Parts: sequence; C-alpha cells; structure tokens
Amino acid sequence: MNLEQALNNYLRIRRSLGFRLQQQGGALRNFVAFLRAQGASYITTELALLWATQPANAHPAQWAWRLGRVRRFAIWYSATEPRTEIPPTGLLPHRRRRKPPYIYSDEEIKRLLRCSQQLLSRKGLRWRTFTTLFGLLVATGMRVNEALSLDQSDVDFDRGVLHIQRTKFGKSRYVPVHPSTVDALKRYAEARGSIFPIPPTRLARTRQVSWSRPTAA
Repeated sequence: MNLEQALNNYLRIRRSLGFRLQQQGGALRNFVAFLRAQGASYITTELALLWATQPANAHPAQWAWRLGRVRRFAIWYSATEPRTEIPPTGLLPHRRRRKPPYIYSDEEIKRLLRCSQQLLSRKGLRWRTFTTLFGLLVATGMRVNEALSLDQSDVDFDRGVLHIQRTKFGKSRYVPVHPSTVDALKRYAEARGSIFPIPPTRLARTRQVSWSRPTAA
C-alpha cells in the first residue's frame, strides 16, 4: 500500500469514528506530497522533522502541531509498512499557551444586549437574531458554532431542551434550558417565522437558513 492509499484509508477510518480532520487531513496530504517530492516511499523521522518545521518563520507551536499529526499517522501506518519511522515524542515539545478567558460582567452583558437591540435591518430580524444568539450563549455556555448550527427542529420547546448535534468532538448532547430562555427562543422563532414562513415543500425546507443563524434581514 503506497502512502496516498494509506492516508486515504487512515482518514476514512478516523472520520468514520466521528473525527472531521479538516485541517489535519489537509496537512497530512501536504506531507505525503512532500515525501513524494523528496523521492521517499515511507516516513522517516528526518523528513517528518524537515516538513514539520516549515515555514521557518512559523510559531514553534505550529511546528509541534504538524509533527504531532505526522506521528499519529506514522503509528498507524507502521502496522503495514515496517520501514516506517515514528518520530519520538519530545522532538518539538513547544505548546501554544492559551490566553486566560475574559469573563464578562453582568453589566457588560446587559450593555452588549442593549447594543445588539439597536442593530438596524430592513425587516427587523437582525437585532432579534443577535440578541437571541448572545442571550443563548450566556444562558447555556454553548460554543458559538454550536449555537449557529442549531435548527428549529433541535429545540424542544415543550421540554425545554436543546439537541446539540454538531459538537467539537463530533458527538451530540442535550442541554436543558431555563423556562425564560425557552420563552425567548419561542419569541424569536415566531418573529422569524412571520418574516420567513416555513416552505410547503421538503426541498424548499432543506434550503432554509438555520433558525438561529444571523441574517442580514
């Protein structure tokens, strides 16, 4: 099995387990192309390190990330290609340190919501969208992409539960919300429904923008 075939199998198997591997997949394809340009038919530590430390002006944490992706792939590939060299841990130990999160005060949140309510739009939906979005983030602690990916079918208004299907690790979960949050979501759904009525056909429904996604309307 050549490197291209091995990489395709590797990505297919991991994605079947729920991993998206968008950035990782692109990086590994770039690595395999680099090996091919070097005339190599299997992974070596020397070439992995040479590839990982490009470009020279990148942050060391980026180098470590690139080498880590290669190392994981090399471990898997070594089962079918005995010549594979697995880069040892510690070659590029640098890790990016995240900045401490900023915690908004209650007064700052109130000011943010007041400002969002002043957003202008032709149909009056923009301010409702952003106010509801910000309020939902405050009330639930959801990630922004999780809130933006919600469809109206993911909201159980009767039970007060949100079904989060597109999470960071590809797993779904249920998030209970306070009755006041349910009321806010109902008001937004009703306002949005009056501006963008639900289409009568299934095909048209699939083209609807997610109910919570900000719009310029």
